[in-house]
Amino acid sequence: MSAAAPGRITSYTREGLTFDVRDEGPLDGTPVVLLHGFPERSTSWREVAPLLHEHGIRTFAPDQRGYSPGARPRRRRDYRLPHLVDDVAALIERIGGPVHLVGHDWGAVVGWALAAQRPELLHSWTAVSVPHPMAFLRAGVTSRQGLRSWYIGFFQLPRLAEISARRPGGPFEQALVRSGMTEDDVARFRAEMLDDGALPGALGWYRAIPLVDLRHAQFRVEVPTTFVWSDGDVAVDRSGAERTGRFCDGPYSFVPLTGVSHWIPTQAPGPLADAVLARIASVR
Repeated sequence: MSAAAPGRITSYTREGLTFDVRDEGPLDGTPVVLLHGFPERSTSWREVAPLLHEHGIRTFAPDQRGYSPGARPRRRRDYRLPHLVDDVAALIERIGGPVHLVGHDWGAVVGWALAAQRPELLHSWTAVSVPHPMAFLRAGVTSRQGLRSWYIGFFQLPRLAEISARRPGGPFEQALVRSGMTEDDVARFRAEMLDDGALPGALGWYRAIPLVDLRHAQFRVEVPTTFVWSDGDVAVDRSGAERTGRFCDGPYSFVPLTGVSHWIPTQAPGPLADAVLARIASVR
């Protein structure tokens, strides 16, 4: 297994963009990259990372494209999935990979693509909440997944989501609370996403969806994979979760959590850390 970079990595650059990184845990620890989702940043791993550090893991949690202040391009096409994947690949190469990868929500979307396209960069892959893209798409036409994904269409409307989010206690925040976020989570959203100006770039990920070639979703994953899903997730139907294993050709584990909302990293950090550690141990 390759050793991680000896010194702390607090940022890295790619194509003129600068990405902030939370590099924590033992310097000589097994490297694990943690990819956040929407609408959160690297701090979403604040409960999980210490549990991994106790087991000799060194974690690298970047603020991704649109979230890092130095990486907020304005054009919609700048948020296409290939750019997001290459951003993470650049971090892993900076670390000195390969690494173990964990991704929640949109971080899982990026992770699925990276695991398929650059398997040499990964020892293992743990997806959280969001299933394999083809499993998700098929669930969209055979289950209630299409209804659960209503917000994707709403986010396509120029400036409307931003205006809604600025109103304290408005529809945007109400949707976050209904999804399972706590008051503290919503306060963090306002500080990190609204006050810091990250929301427009974060929404760019959704607004680039129409530019995606769906044929690129028809990939298979050979990297050892674990998928962690929670039955209280209002955004992801069980149908897609149960289909995910069909697209994984390597060792695969499905870990369903009971009574947990979409926000697994902050609301079930212990079970998630256990799943990540089990996957890491399986390939050591």
